[in-house]
Formats: sequence, structure tokens, C-alpha cells
Amino acid sequence: MGPTGWPGGLSPSFPDRAAWGTAPKLRAWQQEALAAYFEREPKDFLAAATPGAGKTTFALRLAKELLGRRTIDRVMVVAPTEHLKRQWAEAAERVAIHLDPTFRNKDRWFGRHFHGVAVTYAQVVADAPLHRRLTEAAKTLVILDEVHHGGDALSWGDAIREAYEPATRRLSLSGTPFRSDTAPIPFVDYVRDETGGRVSRTDYNYGYDRALVDGVVRPVMFMVYAGSMRWRTTAGEEMEAKLGEGNTKDITSQAWRTALDPAGDWIPSVLRAADQRLTEVRKGVPDAGGLVIATDQFAARAYARILEDIAGEEVTVVLSDEKAASERIAEFAANEKRWMVAVRMVSEGVDIPRLAVGVYATSASTPLFFAQAIGRFVRARRRGETASVFLPNVPGLMALANAMDVQREHALDRPRNEDENGLDEDALTAANREEKAPDGLQQEFAFQAIGSDATFDRVVYEGGEFGFEAEIGSDEELDFIGIPGLLEPEQVRELLLHRQSRQEKRRKGKPAEVPRPADEPAPMYRNLKEQRSLLNSLVGLWSKQTGESHAMIHAELRRTCGGPAVAQASVTQLQSRIELLRKRMGGH
Repeated sequence: MGPTGWPGGLSPSFPDRAAWGTAPKLRAWQQEALAAYFEREPKDFLAAATPGAGKTTFALRLAKELLGRRTIDRVMVVAPTEHLKRQWAEAAERVAIHLDPTFRNKDRWFGRHFHGVAVTYAQVVADAPLHRRLTEAAKTLVILDEVHHGGDALSWGDAIREAYEPATRRLSLSGTPFRSDTAPIPFVDYVRDETGGRVSRTDYNYGYDRALVDGVVRPVMFMVYAGSMRWRTTAGEEMEAKLGEGNTKDITSQAWRTALDPAGDWIPSVLRAADQRLTEVRKGVPDAGGLVIATDQFAARAYARILEDIAGEEVTVVLSDEKAASERIAEFAANEKRWMVAVRMVSEGVDIPRLAVGVYATSASTPLFFAQAIGRFVRARRRGETASVFLPNVPGLMALANAMDVQREHALDRPRNEDENGLDEDALTAANREEKAPDGLQQEFAFQAIGSDATFDRVVYEGGEFGFEAEIGSDEELDFIGIPGLLEPEQVRELLLHRQSRQEKRRKGKPAEVPRPADEPAPMYRNLKEQRSLLNSLVGLWSKQTGESHAMIHAELRRTCGGPAVAQASVTQLQSRIELLRKRMGGH
């Protein structure tokens, strides 16, 4: 207990908290953040808390405090989506703050019985002078939810600054206080780091790692799936690659998109495994739900049809930011249906605590999108709940999964439109808004999917990797899918280690493969540069033995094995040529 008798040591500058009866219900981090705010009472305050930690509760308690002190008379909330502004209004009503989420710019004003309005960033951008007049008309607290959206475009930032510059107080909130581009975020301070670059400064930070220790969020098991992909390029070349190989970015992107094609076998296999996982989780958490995040409307509808055949019940599909979509989300949050498929709406801020199993079936790979998407599954309701998210084995996603607890800041001074995975942030943002794959990427990585299959690859949990490649439906895969849904984090790790050990024993018990000759080098599956070098070396040796030119040998290998020229071939295709050439050399 602190000096005032409240947990967390809140200062005496909280005069009426007991009367409201809210302080004892606050989490420790929320109390700390309130104390940090009232130490300085700044005009601007940026609070970053991991998705699912309770940013809305913190913000509304702060608003209630400022209203009680008469520091402010009005509360304005700016949220990314129509659904979220309704969610804010409902939460505010529970603490007797009345917000109008139905306000439209054409209304010009709101009812006197409201403390303020909840609007979207798009509404503010559409008529910044109107929102400035609303702000100037009274002492106003502006709550900017997921404030990084204020940097979606230069014009957006300018409009938000114009609208809310005269506010008495501004509270900026974010679960991910960074962007993948260099657009400055309104009302966020930037300071120089040790390299001289400018990074955002957060006034209070509550990260995933601490929230996990506090039991505020669930730990996440990433169920990783690989597999072989085949597609045809616009040049007519047939390509083959495995997910997780060390291929070029364009081959990786094409293989990933092939995996996500609903006509192939990869997606149905992974959806079936995810549904089995959901069944296991529901043994301990009867209302647990699952969410598939799709790239576009076409894929979302196709995934829903596949899931309906698998699960034997109707699947909720959310395709846009319209009122009907908000109602479908609210209905799914309140019922006990198994699955929802969505494109963008549930990737950020939407509160569906019963979501426990997810399938990341989208081509978006920015740190911002990934963090917000995974944030839909981490909200804890009781101890022992574990989230399970099914991922394709794509290097960028694997890096993000292994860095769940890394705190990032928004950096201004670096190349524009380039994230860690080399994908165009503007194109992906537009795709998320328009619910279709970005045209630029479609043209650059155009392909026609031919076929795909899936294999279980491993589990990533708390930065560790467990298990080995296994066939779909095998005992090895089912061992990991069948881990109970209610376990303490340390029990999850122990069980993963046990299942991995059991898998190793099974592998040792299988008949040994025919060993390679001692002088034959082991295949180099993971390094594209080494594969090319090895193939060229073998071609050189074969050329000396046969007198054929290098070009003739490469052409013959392409005719026999298929695929493009060496410079464009995947690891799998290079390996097949290497194997063929070794056989010929061995029998020569």
C-alpha cells in the first residue's frame, strides 16, 4: 500500500477516488501511469501499453479524474474505425462519461447531455475546422486512440494538428507506438538517440514482457507450418519452393501467396489443424473462439467456406468497416461460435476476449500490422489461458514472432517506405484499407498458383523453438496441437520440451536413411548463394568430364528438372539439379 492507502502509492492529488469506487479496480500499471501523469499534468501525454492491457480503462479513469477536478469540461475520442468509436462510447458509459458515437460532420454539433463525441480519424481529416471549433468551445481532453494513425499521410497529420492544437489536454494511446514509415505522428515528441536519429518519446510504457509476468496478457504459442509450393510466373516459368527456405524476397513472396491460395492444400490443412487446436482449447475454455485474418475479401469468403465444411457450423465473416460489420463483431464477441474470418477490422483495437486461436493468413508483414493482429489473441481473462496462432514459415514473420517482447519506438530518420522485410508500407496500408492485395505487389510478384501442401514445422514459444518437421495428421503434429488450453506458462514450456523429446525418440526409432558416400557433400538446403555456387562447381566438373559447355549442361538440367535459370531458381529447384548431377557423376 502506498502513503495514501491505495495500491501503487498514488499521490494525495486524487481527492475523490474513493467516492467513485474505481481506483481499487485498476491494474498496477494503470495506477502507475495515472501517478506519472499527475506528477506533471502535461498538456500532451503518450501512453504505450501492449494490446489487451487495458488502455481504454486507463484513459477513461484519467478523463474521469480531470472532469472531477474541472480541469476539463469535455472529452473527445478519436479512434481508427467506426466499430472502435462505438466500443469507446460503451466503455465510457460504464463510468458515467457520455460520448456520442453517432456524431457526423454534417451534424455540426452534439446533444448537450453528452460530455463529447467519439469520431474517427477520417472524420477529423474530412473537416478539421469543424473539429477545431468543437475543441475550442470548451476545456477539452482529446484522447487519440492508436495515435500512430495520425501519421497515415502528411495531410492527416496536418488536419489532426489543426483540429486539436487548442485542446486543454491531449492523451495519446498506442499498443504499438511506431510506424514502418517515417511519417511523423501528431503531438508525439521526438528526441535524438545514441546514433543521432530522431525517435519517439513515450511518457509511460507497459510492454508485453511485463504484462505477461503480471498475468495481464496470455502467452502465445506460434504453430508454424511449412510445405512445398508450386506456381507459374508471368514469363511461363514453373517454380517450386518450400516455405522457410533461404530464398530471395520475390520467391519467398510468391511461395507465401501460393500457400494462402484457397484452391491449394496448404490453407485447408492449416485451417483443419487450427480447428483441432480450438477443439482442444475449448475443453478448458468452453467459449474460446478462433479468428482467421485474410488478405482480401475473396480469400476471406473462400476460407469461411472451407472452415464451415471443417467445423460443421456457420462462420462469421467481417469484410468492411460498415455498421453491419460492427454488429457482427459484437455478436461474435457475445456468442460461443467457433470461428470468425476477417480482413482488417479485427487487426486493431477490437475487444473480443474469448479469441484464443488465430490463423495468420494474410500477406501483410509490417511490425505494426503483426503486433496489432497478434494483440487480438493475448487479452487474458484468467490464469492459465494460452493463445495459439498458426503462422506460415516466412522469415519476416518468424523474426517478428521471436521478438514479441521487443519494445520499438518510431524512428523518423531512415529510408521511407521500407520496413524490416523490404515490403512497401504504403502499399500494404492501402491493401488493408481497401481489402484487396496491393496492385504493386501483384504486378511485381505476379504468379498463378499451381499447387501447395503443408507440413507441421515447429512451435515458437517465448523465444524458444520446439519440435521438428512432421506430416499433417501425424502423431508428431497432434502431440503439439493437443497441448491443453489451460496451463501455467512454465507448464507449457515443460510440455513442449516433453513433446519434442518424444518426437526425437520416434524419429530415432524409424529405419535409417541410406547414407551418402563419404566423399559426397551434404545438401545445403538453407543457403541460396551456396546452392548456386555448388551447382556451378558441379557443372564445371561435369563439363571437364564430358566436354560439354556449361551452358549446354545448365540447359539440359533445366529441361529435365524444370524451373527458370539459375539466377531465378529457388533453393528446392537448385537442389533437384544438384541431386541429378551427382547421380550422373556417380554413375559415370
